[in-house]
Amino acid sequence: MELASKYEPQEVESKWYQYWLDNKLFSSKPDNREPYTVVIPPPNVTGVLHMGHMLNNTIQDILVRRARMEGKNACWVPGTDHASIATEAKVVNKLAQQGIKKTDLSRDEFLQHAWDWTHEHGDIILKQLRKLGASCDWDRTAFTMDDTRSQSVIKVFCDLYDKGLIYRGVRMVNWDPQAQTALSDEEVVYKDEHSKLYYLKYRVAEEPERYAIVATTRPETIMGDTAMCINPNDPKNTWLRGKHVIVPLVGRKIPVIEDEYVDIEFGTGCLKVTPAHDINDHALGLKHNLETIDIFNDNGTISEAAGIYVGMDRMEVRKQITQDLQQAELLEKVEDYDNKVGFSERTNVPIEPKLSTQWFLKMQHFADIALPPVMEDEIRFYPSKYKNTYRHWLENIKDWCISRQLWWGHRIPAYYFTAGGKRECVVATSAEEALVKARQQDSTLTAADLQQDEDCLDTWFSSWLWPISLFDGINNPDNQEIDYYYPTSDLVTGPDIIFFWVARMIMAGYEYRGKMPFKNVYFTGIVRDKLGRKMSKSLGNSPDPLDLIDKYGADGVRMGMMLSAPAGNDILFDESLCEQGRNFNNKIWNAFRLVKGWQVTDEAQPKANKIAVEWFAAKLRLVNEELNDQFSKYRISEALMLVYRLFWDEFSSWFLEMVKPAYGSPIDRETFNATLQFFDALLKMLHPFMPFITEELWQHLYERTKGDSIMREKLVIDTPTQTEKQLAEDIEAVKLIVSGVRMVRNQKNISPKEQLTLNVLNHNRYAAYNEIIVKMANLQTIEIVEEKVPDAAQFMVGTDEFAVPVGNLIDIEAEIKKQEAQLAHLEGFLAGIKKKLANEKFVAHAPEAVVALERKKQSDSEEKIAALKESIAELKKK
Repeated sequence: MELASKYEPQEVESKWYQYWLDNKLFSSKPDNREPYTVVIPPPNVTGVLHMGHMLNNTIQDILVRRARMEGKNACWVPGTDHASIATEAKVVNKLAQQGIKKTDLSRDEFLQHAWDWTHEHGDIILKQLRKLGASCDWDRTAFTMDDTRSQSVIKVFCDLYDKGLIYRGVRMVNWDPQAQTALSDEEVVYKDEHSKLYYLKYRVAEEPERYAIVATTRPETIMGDTAMCINPNDPKNTWLRGKHVIVPLVGRKIPVIEDEYVDIEFGTGCLKVTPAHDINDHALGLKHNLETIDIFNDNGTISEAAGIYVGMDRMEVRKQITQDLQQAELLEKVEDYDNKVGFSERTNVPIEPKLSTQWFLKMQHFADIALPPVMEDEIRFYPSKYKNTYRHWLENIKDWCISRQLWWGHRIPAYYFTAGGKRECVVATSAEEALVKARQQDSTLTAADLQQDEDCLDTWFSSWLWPISLFDGINNPDNQEIDYYYPTSDLVTGPDIIFFWVARMIMAGYEYRGKMPFKNVYFTGIVRDKLGRKMSKSLGNSPDPLDLIDKYGADGVRMGMMLSAPAGNDILFDESLCEQGRNFNNKIWNAFRLVKGWQVTDEAQPKANKIAVEWFAAKLRLVNEELNDQFSKYRISEALMLVYRLFWDEFSSWFLEMVKPAYGSPIDRETFNATLQFFDALLKMLHPFMPFITEELWQHLYERTKGDSIMREKLVIDTPTQTEKQLAEDIEAVKLIVSGVRMVRNQKNISPKEQLTLNVLNHNRYAAYNEIIVKMANLQTIEIVEEKVPDAAQFMVGTDEFAVPVGNLIDIEAEIKKQEAQLAHLEGFLAGIKKKLANEKFVAHAPEAVVALERKKQSDSEEKIAALKESIAELKKK
């Protein structure tokens, strides 16, 4: 195969991805190797690829490809989540465009539309992941509502119900008026709001000329008031003790009750109590035996029970009631007020606390089994700071509201019937089993007498079983696959779903397998733009990942993501990093073409080449040791930087220059073969990060047979010896000597073609490397001298002193001009850095390392500017 002169990622990437698929290189079956299992955090079936998916799946692919190359049986299982609320909303919207309301359809008719939508859109995101290079075992693709997963969910519900851990009851829940369903506490996002505080006048029934003032942020709920509450320890409100007040506009007389729950400092110290619409008010209502009036319909409009504003939207009522209270002179004042308001995580509308009959899972049992493994590092979190977040949630656990008032999802397997004049319920895995159970109470019952619960389960109730259900470990707990692949190895996810998903998978793992679901959890950060803003469609600051891949190639984008992605920290994504990734691809490509273009001779290996080969072999071992250490700590961004520098700096900039033959001359075979072996090792090191270009070049490195792939190649590199460590240290000094000579050329404007002499004062401890120094610095000779030569440019390497006699080699006028141009450039560069560091947003949101790097650039530039000014002044004296 002829290697193209230019790297064309689109052509290379599509070719090799198809090759990997055709040769089943992502496929995994249980065998005698150590398994390495990763389950994909299932993206919503409604979704398309976004930057968060890009980051998450790039990290997973790096870990999976590395494990595969370590000889492990890597199994990365893909799949999608049915996303009850999001999908149902999409289907409802689509039907609305066709003039169809959900209420016009039967449940089965609606579900047919939902399945049609899912089949049409469901695998879009998984196909997009292929463009990224994701090496999933696609034959294992699962869906949270496919048969295996659905049977698992129903079986677990029944089991937990039979254990007494699931119950049904009337509780105060978070209600989403747009989706018209209950939500769990974890699905409520609290946002800072600039609200208003309304001071309402409640006339005192026993003293009609006097008013009690209540401060509230929600005047639209007064129709549900059933008491006013004061703190018994509040002297300013003791006059209200035992009295009644009249609810403004409503005219209902309600009692004044006393409870220490009331905050004396808030507002006037008087609290309106609306038991149906506030969780704390509900508790007060139960304690003081108050009436409960639910004034909201499920869609957030006012119900008949309110008596006024019936049918109006709650937010419109807030505006209208403010005007009406003012007109009735029952509004004392309105103040600006900042508070936190709960919003639905799915629909982004303010939630309503609402009394509702729902299904709940008792969580204390699960908290007790899921806390110790993480606290004791049986399951490791990276970064470990998230252990505290996890502990805090589990120590303050509340029962999980698992029912949703939706049709798309796993229907709750509870069946209702009447027996002996009473409404009864049985829970069973099927209608047939339910009838058998029901007939134990009334033998005359038929299937038609049973009505299944209309609600479905929270989507997370299926995904908490994901590491088990993917291998059918619920339905067939002793099958070969679950025994082999479980527990999985690494989970890569965002910290925002630590409660929704991570904690609950740990709970299910110990409940149903008696062991952890995964050994390590790597938490990614949130992808933000370079100004620190969270990427979103509304801000228009989120690039389309597929456009980036088209522009820079998948390898370039993967590298761009990873260069900005330290574990657990937010990612400041800058498209220029993808450009850096593309440039690195081109660097690798051109280096490969250079090496493969050399003519080879059977002549003896020069001493300089021998040393260079020994040095780079040592360098490979040292870096590989560090690379293994970084991976063991899940410092993947740092691991990539190691390999990047090894290739760009050590291999391309130094090793290839050390061994490169003179123009038109051949290279000795021994050095050439070693160079190809180094290339082979470097490609293997790079492969997990940049799979496409590494496969392409590996295939061109030597003759390969069909089905061969770098993916299945093991990288075996010994640990470095003490001698190799010393050699690597010595060559670092050699590089500084060469750089010193090059700096003199640069400073004195001396042509690179001009052969120079290098003087070493008193003793040359690096004489063994003279051949390399002479070649790399283009020297005529290296001489040991006892004293400094006049007119010599001097530099130090450690404690050793070197000098280059420059004599008449300098063109002073040209040198001044050159240094003045450098000075102007540096001053412009420094101004740019100062401007960036003056940007408070950048300093506040950029990673510490990035800010530190900018500060270092500033100090380095200032030093160079000072040195240049001094040098120019000296030259002008001559």
